[in-house]
Parts: sequence; structure tokens; C-alpha cells
Amino acid sequence: MPDPWLSIIGIGEDGPAGLPPASRDALDRAEIVFGAPRHLELAGIAGPRGREWPVPFGLEPLLALRGRAVAALVSGDPFWHGAGGSIAAVLQAGEWRAFPAPGTFSLAAARLGWRLEEIACLGLHAAPLARLRPVMARGARAICLLRDGGAPAALAEWLVAQGLGATRMVVLEALGGPRERIRAARAQGFALGCAAPVAVALDGADLPPGAGLPRGFGLPDDSFAHDGQITRRAIRAMTLAALGPRGSEMLWDIGGGSGSVSVEWCLNGGHAVTIEPRADRIANIAANIEAFGLAGRMRAIHGTAPEALAGLPPPDAIFIGGGASATLIDALPPARLAVNAVTLETEALLIALHAARGGSLTRIALEEAAPLGRMRGWTPARSVTQWSWP
Repeated sequence: MPDPWLSIIGIGEDGPAGLPPASRDALDRAEIVFGAPRHLELAGIAGPRGREWPVPFGLEPLLALRGRAVAALVSGDPFWHGAGGSIAAVLQAGEWRAFPAPGTFSLAAARLGWRLEEIACLGLHAAPLARLRPVMARGARAICLLRDGGAPAALAEWLVAQGLGATRMVVLEALGGPRERIRAARAQGFALGCAAPVAVALDGADLPPGAGLPRGFGLPDDSFAHDGQITRRAIRAMTLAALGPRGSEMLWDIGGGSGSVSVEWCLNGGHAVTIEPRADRIANIAANIEAFGLAGRMRAIHGTAPEALAGLPPPDAIFIGGGASATLIDALPPARLAVNAVTLETEALLIALHAARGGSLTRIALEEAAPLGRMRGWTPARSVTQWSWP
């Protein structure tokens, strides 16, 4: 095969001096070099040979040079929260070659003496801070790429708002170069001035017991924005157990209400589309997507099924929390299915479906202790009939 026309070169804060011979050779042979202004300056690329990426970022100018000797400068490891994945996705395998350098995560772990395989590594430079919600807890550690010099203070404020103010924050600026600076502070009372490029390592060793978001199924109902239309905690846990989330699988959540089932599905590694006919509840679902940092994993669709299902990515599992009918169920594609019913009419439908198709039919009756005069008594919740298939 001929040599690839594009070289994707990872560069650090130490510039060309830190490049291995193969990377320097690929850079020297390139007729045109693309990069962010900082990367071009680090590499000493000036004049017409250097091309800045367009804003907003796009690959059209790069692709227009297909066949010429071109290099693309990126930060550190091109395929760990870097531009390498976006570039390789639009090229054939033989068109490019990558020359990675140590990335921020590796450099941070090397400075701190942390085992990288035990650390959550997040690219919060292009994602909401709420992505940390399922990560940070007592004893947890994370390394986060951040957008700019003001981001560490915003991160500290967010941690305090989540009850995680005791988190130790290690601010790592310009790692690997002459401007490298490492400082530590608590999120509570954070007052450091910072400059880009910046990352922050988080250590939850001093957080109190019970800090952070619980893992598994059945988050407290008050964790979600809702108007009372929500699959309650215990029912939600049993529903998710019936659906059996697996990493990267797609859920259709029909009649989403607050979207709580979709949220917990996504927190367990999946993706979800939530269909809800009421606009006010769509607003609650959107608020929950933002609060749990699930943009890109979960989306809400205002509409009714089955009409709103057209064009959606194929599901691995489907949950119907409201509005089940024989017409809707007959219109569904093959997938694991769980349907909850509280009305006699829908319960009768599920009994008939169980008789015809098999699966599992469960009736869930819950009671909670509540004041009864000067004492307490059991208050029953509305029973739920659940059919899951297969």
C-alpha cells in the first residue's frame, strides 16, 4: 500500500523537543500542517504551510487536500478525547497514520502517582460538569480535561452544590512543558486563578459516607424533576431489572413522564429515547437530561406512539409506562419489552398478552409506613401489573 497522505501527530507542551523521531519526520515531510493556533505555535509552524482549523471545527479544508502530504497536530493522544477519532471516521484506513504522544491523563497520573486504570478520565472541555454525577463519591478519583482557565472555579462551585465540597482538587496547568504548574485546593473555598491548558484531578478520599450518587437501580424520586408522574423508586428498580440494561444498548421509553427510567438506563451505560405526549413533561425530561449530564446519551421526543417511533434508532429494549394498547404493542419491533399497568383495562391486556406470548407477569403491591393518628400504619400504593417479554 502507498504511504498514507495524512499524519495525525500528537504534540505536547514541550513542542518538537518532545516528539519522537517518527513524529518529527512526519511533521517535516508535510507540505501543509493543520492545527489549533496553540499547536502550530508549539510546533514552530508559520506562514502558508500552517493552516488553522476552521471555527466552528470542520474537516472540509483538510479533506480538500486529500492526496497531498498533510499533517494534523492534536493534543497528546489523538484518540483519547482528541480530534483523531473525528478525523479517522471520515477516512479510509489506509489514508492516515497516527503518531500519539503522552496525553494529559497519562501525564497527570504520572505526576500524582495514580493508577490510571483505576481513575475515571473525563473530557469536560466539551461536556457538562454533570457527567461527574455518577462518578464522584467517597474514595473516587477522576481526572478531567477542562475548557479554559475559568473552568476549575466553575467545577469547584458545582462540586459544592452537589454536597461534594470536601473534594480535593489538584489543578494541573500546561503539563509537560516549561509553564507546568501543579496546585491543590478543596472545592469548598476554591480561590485559585488558573490558565489554559488546564486539567483537574479530583480525589474524594475525604468525602463523608453516602456522598455522591448511588449506583444501581432505584434512585430516590426527589432526585428527578417531575410533576408526580414518575415511575416510583421501587417500581423503577423492578422495571429496570426486567429490562436488563447492558452497555451501549438503546431503550425506547414510551410514555416517559419524568424520564426517570431512561435516566437510570443511561447511567448504567446505555442510550435512550423518551417519548412523551405532554409538553410540560418534556420540559421535566429535558431538565433531568441536563441535571444528570446525559446529553448525547438520552433525548426526549414530544409525540405519541406509534407515530413518534418512525425513524428512531432500533431498540434493544422497550418500556411502556403509560398508554399501552394492543395496537401499539403490535407495532413494536422485536426487542426486550416491559409494560407497566395500573388500570384494569391495561391489566386485562397484559394478562391476554401473557397468555398468548408467554414472558413474565408480575403484580407489584407496595405499602409504606405513614402516620395514623398518634401512631403509624401501612398505606398501600396503587398496585402495578408488569408484563415483561421474552
